[in-house]
Amino acid sequence: RSLVGSEMCIRDSAKGADISWLTQMEASGAKFYDASGRQTECMTLMRDLGMNSIRLRVWVNPSDGWCNKSDVVAKAWRAHQLGMRLMIDFHYSDVWADPGKQNIPAAWVGLSLNETKVAIADHTKDVLNALKDKGITPEWVQVGNETSNGFLWDMGQADRNPKQYAELFAAGYEAVKAVFPQSIVIVHLDNGFDNELYNWNLDILKNNGAKWDMIGMSLYPYWALNSGKETSAEKTITDCIANIKKVSEKYDCDVMIVETGMECADDNGKLAGDAVLAEGKALLSRILEECRDNTDGRCKGVFYWEPECKPSQYRLGAFTEDGYPTVIMDAF
Repeated sequence: RSLVGSEMCIRDSAKGADISWLTQMEASGAKFYDASGRQTECMTLMRDLGMNSIRLRVWVNPSDGWCNKSDVVAKAWRAHQLGMRLMIDFHYSDVWADPGKQNIPAAWVGLSLNETKVAIADHTKDVLNALKDKGITPEWVQVGNETSNGFLWDMGQADRNPKQYAELFAAGYEAVKAVFPQSIVIVHLDNGFDNELYNWNLDILKNNGAKWDMIGMSLYPYWALNSGKETSAEKTITDCIANIKKVSEKYDCDVMIVETGMECADDNGKLAGDAVLAEGKALLSRILEECRDNTDGRCKGVFYWEPECKPSQYRLGAFTEDGYPTVIMDAF
């Protein structure tokens, strides 16, 4: 029931990017250009390329300061000034958290379960209140990043301590709602094509009383093929769309592709050839279209992970070495 012009009007799909590296790149002299060669501030360029949302990661006490509270607030303010929708991604670590590593922040080492729950809540509220003080309300908040086997290891490792994983997640959820009751809390797992993983992980949360509002997925055809978990990029997408339908029905909640990315560089960190870039655009276009049109309305958007990166910096970015968007970005 969409009543145009009313509060019930259904919002457009989120089309966005995680550009958390941006301030660090700018400090190193990175500049960005539109297709006509005009230097353009990166977030403005993302908006002009068709995006309406920005995702930002948060680390607890990063050694170099990037992606800490003040850096996140500075980037969020810039997105806010452009009218972009905002997703905040709590890693609950001092550095990268993903399925291969979920390292507890140094300041939290040795805490009991209850003390760790307090630490999660305090950190979450601290960052979110800093945004609130600036008049910024994140539409979505991730409790953990790719918590496929839980987070805050070993305490919250899902295969070893499933109940504790659920308790720690619940502490994050409640902390978000205490500051922003309307923000959508996301549980984020990798390998969006793997229905078995999602059933296993989400059943742990559900059966132990933890709540979430939305399921976040990572979908990387390149890594799925590289790891031997899928046989083609097209099948990876097909399986992910099927999984979106299954989990959204089973758990009665919406889904978002919170990370995706296409091959943009070769083995030597040079810009990939035209055929590879064109394939990346085609795959991303398919993901955007199917998420919008083929998930019974359950998939609410797609975020590209760090498209602004140079080929020498990250293989699955979407820009040239000198700061121009590639054809991949045309999908948006």
